[in-house]
Amino acid sequence: MTTTESATEPWGPVPDGLDQSYWDGLLEGELRLQRCAACRTWIWGPQAICGHCHSFEVEWEVVEPVGTVYSWNRSWYPYMEEYADNLPYVTVLVELPHAGGRRVLGILTDGIDASPEIGDRVVGVFERAEGATWPLLRWHRADASSEGEQ
Repeated sequence: MTTTESATEPWGPVPDGLDQSYWDGLLEGELRLQRCAACRTWIWGPQAICGHCHSFEVEWEVVEPVGTVYSWNRSWYPYMEEYADNLPYVTVLVELPHAGGRRVLGILTDGIDASPEIGDRVVGVFERAEGATWPLLRWHRADASSEGEQ
């Protein structure tokens, strides 16, 4: 398990290590979410205990990074310095069908004029900024030509 911490990045594993497997997965080009080994409930964000059955047997499983836009927002304020030159940007809340409908947040990489629609299919990509320790999960809308292939 990796335990690298970066003082210069506002993202990455938390000091208690609860989300370490998520970040290690991103390094390996995988989206990992927790799942309860006892009741098989998907868990996001990372937890030490299953909120459904209260089991401590939570595991990390690889999830296909595809989903649909559940909600979205266009931001005009650079909440992180990396976005200061990229305003506005679009944040999407993506529902993951391969993870029991759990929803994860991310940036849509389709450009500053992107206006997604609720229900748009999106695919996750893993991006690491130059010099960054940890990659981030980004989203882009699936091409109409690839929809029939998946």
